[in-house]
Amino acid sequence: MQPAIDSERFWQAVCERDAGFDERFVFSVRSTGIYCRPSCPARRPTRDNVRFHTDPAAAEAAGFRPCKRCTPDGDSPAQRLDALVAAACALLEQAERPPTMDELAARIGLSASHLARAFKERTGLTPRAWAEARRQQRLAAALPQARSVLDAALEAGYSGTRALYEAPAALSPARRRQKGAGEQLRYAIAPCPLGQVLLAATPHGVCALLFGDDAQQLETELRERFAAAELLHDDLGLGAWLGEVLLQLEQPERAASLPLDLHGSAFQLRVWRALTQIPSGETRRYGELAEQLGTHPRAIARACASNPVGLLVPCHRVVGAQGASGGYRWGLSRKLELLRREDEAGAS
Repeated sequence: MQPAIDSERFWQAVCERDAGFDERFVFSVRSTGIYCRPSCPARRPTRDNVRFHTDPAAAEAAGFRPCKRCTPDGDSPAQRLDALVAAACALLEQAERPPTMDELAARIGLSASHLARAFKERTGLTPRAWAEARRQQRLAAALPQARSVLDAALEAGYSGTRALYEAPAALSPARRRQKGAGEQLRYAIAPCPLGQVLLAATPHGVCALLFGDDAQQLETELRERFAAAELLHDDLGLGAWLGEVLLQLEQPERAASLPLDLHGSAFQLRVWRALTQIPSGETRRYGELAEQLGTHPRAIARACASNPVGLLVPCHRVVGAQGASGGYRWGLSRKLELLRREDEAGAS
């Protein structure tokens, strides 16, 4: 059964160049004899000349040929850029020596400026910063098993250990290799309307707020995330903070005001800060936040997925295009329930 054609909504999508409709239909222009994607950047045609088709085959059967600019019969320009950025990431991952921007652009087949812009839109980082972040991740993975910091540095792709100590960090490489002996996190767990909630804190503030189905699952997730720390179960000491969280869940208009101790990349911290500015009862689309922060919706989605503090950093208030729910690291049903509660609180 062919999907229905909603001419008024489809024309609106063409006027807005809405890429969210690219997989739903194509439109043809009688005066030119070509058909395009809704997101085609070409000059908008006259409405009387436009017809809508369910797919490229239907447009071609009607005698139209594909636009060479938006290639509606193949990968979109955005999809091709996605693939090129993925290829650039693979080259950066495999390179013994980080290539310069010009070298990387030449390998990919784009100008250096075009690659830099596309790369940052999709990852939130420059190629150099992305390569360094990956190298740091390899170092973090190698340190616990390595015989020495030097061995871990060489395995991660560093030429020595000097660079490891030049950049400021919460833990030195040697401390990280010892799994952060002496670091202590307190945590508390309680039942809540979403199942179970775990709150963990350093002396500086909340570092994790996790939702799950049972306490053991939450403790396991906390140990995996903070493997370098000593964990202390402290329901009594964290009772007041946990009480504020539970109150916000029951009464969303009474937002908990707790100090946060968040660690992430500069880009992640920018996204998380933007999330805290979305009022209860409101939502933002990934695309809106991407435009606000000068990046790509996929980069926003990845930063939301890496958010360790549910509710207090409200990534549940970010939704997909056309109001689609989007993902949520603690389960879509919890996201929908949080939004429902906030919506009802705002309406009352």
